[in-house]
Amino acid sequence: MTEEKRKIVVPGETIVEGDDYLPGENTEKRNNKVISIKYGLAEEVQGLVKVIPLSGTYLPRRGNVIIGRVENVLFNGWILDIKSTSNGFLSVAEYPRYLDKNSLDEAMDIGDLAVVKIYSINKRGVDLTLKSRGLGKIDEGVIIEVNPNKVPRIIGKEGSMVGLIKEKTGCNITVGQNGIIWIQGENIEGELLARKAVEFVAANSFISGLTEKVEKWFEENGGKK
Repeated sequence: MTEEKRKIVVPGETIVEGDDYLPGENTEKRNNKVISIKYGLAEEVQGLVKVIPLSGTYLPRRGNVIIGRVENVLFNGWILDIKSTSNGFLSVAEYPRYLDKNSLDEAMDIGDLAVVKIYSINKRGVDLTLKSRGLGKIDEGVIIEVNPNKVPRIIGKEGSMVGLIKEKTGCNITVGQNGIIWIQGENIEGELLARKAVEFVAANSFISGLTEKVEKWFEENGGKK
């Protein structure tokens, strides 16, 4: 099952049969059949069969760069909605400069968005940091949300897809692993073009040869040469 033969499957559906195949992510082996346990895109590489989910919530992972929205300001940090079953906690100690604990809302208040990084996951929840390059509060630009499972296609192999969109629109684009994307350009026209391009990729994430289709989309919809 090459990329050209990828197919959409539902839970319980048989993807392939035979002892030559091994179950990978989101699949299981029953007798000599590999069965999908999620709705998504099935693919097989060198005998390993997996399903790339097309729906679902974000599962936090250590090291992920994500975008969160401040839900509450505490005496020692901020609670952020990170589009997961758990909220994220950003300690004042993980803010990149000194802050007066009596005025944390002046740095970030309820409703503010920030690019953050997950540095720890434990029983209490998800711990976040701003102490890394490219992280910080978002003050301008366009925010869009996609299904977190579409993020790998939007980024592309080694950043190829998001790199193409940046090149054609002249925008800076930060793709949060939780499906929240920040677009910042020199003008609103570029930002809106980038937004439409990202939405096109998300809507067609299951199609093979997607890069060529995006290049054609830019030919039809404008974009830098």
